[in-house]
Amino acid sequence: MKVRGTHRGRSVPGSDPGLTRFGLPSEAPARTGWDARGVNKLRLRPLERNVPHPERPLRVLLTTDWWEPVVNGVVASVSTLRRELEALGCEVRVLTLSDGMRTWSEGGVYHIGSLSAQLVYDHARIGMPANRHVLGEIMAWRPDVVHSQCEFSTHVWARRIARTLGVPLVHTYHTIYEDYTHYYSPSRTVGRRVVASFSRRLLERTDAVIVPTAKVSRLLRSYRVRRPIHVVPTGLDLQRFRPATTAAEREDAAALRAAIGVRPDQRVLLSVCRLAKEKNLDEVLDHVAASGREDTVLVLVGGGPYRAELVHRARTLGITDRVLFVGVVDPSEVQRWYRIGDVFVSASLSETQGLTFIEALACGLPLLCRRDPSLDPVVIDGVTGWQVVGEQEFCERLDQLLGDRISREAMSGAAVEHARATCGAREFGRAVLEVYQQVRSRRTPRILTRQPVPA
Repeated sequence: MKVRGTHRGRSVPGSDPGLTRFGLPSEAPARTGWDARGVNKLRLRPLERNVPHPERPLRVLLTTDWWEPVVNGVVASVSTLRRELEALGCEVRVLTLSDGMRTWSEGGVYHIGSLSAQLVYDHARIGMPANRHVLGEIMAWRPDVVHSQCEFSTHVWARRIARTLGVPLVHTYHTIYEDYTHYYSPSRTVGRRVVASFSRRLLERTDAVIVPTAKVSRLLRSYRVRRPIHVVPTGLDLQRFRPATTAAEREDAAALRAAIGVRPDQRVLLSVCRLAKEKNLDEVLDHVAASGREDTVLVLVGGGPYRAELVHRARTLGITDRVLFVGVVDPSEVQRWYRIGDVFVSASLSETQGLTFIEALACGLPLLCRRDPSLDPVVIDGVTGWQVVGEQEFCERLDQLLGDRISREAMSGAAVEHARATCGAREFGRAVLEVYQQVRSRRTPRILTRQPVPA
């Protein structure tokens, strides 16, 4: 059966079933070498190096299972990286999954047809075998580096493209999967072993691994990953993520608060995240209820599969009048929501870096979060916020933050300065480009083609 999609405004054949010879568009047609059962009997043979043209910019292919309009840390990181690499003079294209079976491309982003994997994880998708015309166009473009951002569908294509062109494959490890074992294993111990084995096997086939924090680096070493690991924190567009500085921005924040029902005398405890079990928002609700502060309202920005359970828990705790579920917001306007907050709160332990924590920091919000080593570079106790353990400490620090306006304003200013000093997008792009240059200098890439094996 043939499935047809659109590619650059024209109709193209459907997905490659995986048995078609995958080579460069400039290569002459060759005998397929398939036997009657459709088994590939071709072996790989190295050819000459893929030497980039010195007169053209470095070409980078980013691959990701997640892309806009989805809102999560991976999308934010990849979007920022693309923009910063382009600002540094690189040519960048993105290979991602479509939100349906149609394959299409626009603005340097290739969307490969995919199927829903909703039963496995909310909004997750599984890519269909990649369209030959899309892959052929990428091969003709000849990226110098392939940088994968997810471990599943698009990583398979990333590895295939890098292997065929003989260029380095870099991978960013965004997700601590052992914190998600409740989705696929009744036993956390068994789940962790599965994650360790999976991560080790996948990463050993790359040339370098990028992680956002030292915590993730230590975790991968405990999995016995031996590839070079580079700690590169994700950066932010600090022109976008900043406190309200103009009268119009302050008026917008006040209007947004009023629009969702926040009274002028209330303090906003803000959380921006996916409403999922691993975010541990149950604990945040428990702490808000225990604080007994009627002058506070918890505003939850984001959607997800755990919303109904959180609504029920708020009702059980008797705080429905102090918890507002905003839902998913336009990613381009998320900075407006940070500006309505007084304190950013979280109890998540599943963060690799905590990008929303950094966004809140840049917008001048003191952070009140569950203690986690991954947050050590972000939450400096007594300076940019507090890391806490347990209900009592949460309540004490909350009272301290809300009870002393001068101290809170000083902490807000320190948060902004810390973000400017450590979380800039420009530094992020430069650090990743340095990783590319290192792997290209130490690797002898090979183009791999297939040669028929005599019967």
